[in-house]
Amino acid sequence: MNVAFLGTPRPAVPFLEALVRSGQAVRLVVTRADKPSGRSGRAQPPPVKLAAEALGLEVAQPRSVRTEAFAETLRQAAPDVLVVVAYGRILPAAVLEAAPRGAINVHFSLLPKYRGAAPVQWALANGERVTGVTTIRLDEGLDTGDVLLARETVIRPGEHAPALFDRLAALGVDVLLDTLAALERGELLPRPQDHAAASHAPLLTPEDGAPAVDLPAAAIEGRVRGFDPWPGVWFRRAGRRLRIVEARAVQAAEPEAPPG
Repeated sequence: MNVAFLGTPRPAVPFLEALVRSGQAVRLVVTRADKPSGRSGRAQPPPVKLAAEALGLEVAQPRSVRTEAFAETLRQAAPDVLVVVAYGRILPAAVLEAAPRGAINVHFSLLPKYRGAAPVQWALANGERVTGVTTIRLDEGLDTGDVLLARETVIRPGEHAPALFDRLAALGVDVLLDTLAALERGELLPRPQDHAAASHAPLLTPEDGAPAVDLPAAAIEGRVRGFDPWPGVWFRRAGRRLRIVEARAVQAAEPEAPPG
């Protein structure tokens, strides 16, 4: 099939590379604009752009996805399907309709749980023991589209967000390729999400890592693992700001003792 791929950060790169290896014709790669980085403030390209250029693929970096010009760029690429992995923007109807087979999104949670920008981080922060990857047919909502395929994995004891991201990316590549194969065979059976069971994973802010000593031990451990590498979890002691880089909750000798 002809594919237009939309993605931005490092976890999206294996999906783009897998599409090319599997023989899909990637006609266009859409990613976010270059962003200033470091002390120099020099604009740095997103990881997906670097990967696309290394593969010799055409790249588009629209400032807005809500313009007719961008929708026309997609239509000119003539994709059969859009594949969206961590692109970072909600897509309007004109974009979703640019491919006759619609838009398939890979999301790093078992939807409808953890809709939003940071599903891996909040699953760890909230002490989940199981997570997974879901492919959905995108609509104009925030991760609300019909489920296509889903696969789960057990979160390992002590696992931090970077390691879990890597495992979910590897799992997600298989789920995406299986989804596209089923789409080509006409075997996909989309099912609506149970919106009443939805939970949300909002974008992280610096305040999410604010002093956490008043939280229960298990909650601190979850945040240390989930908010690695950013925003981290920290507290102040003797006028110094100290970051917690590793934590393990243990059974308290006095279970009724107050946190802290």
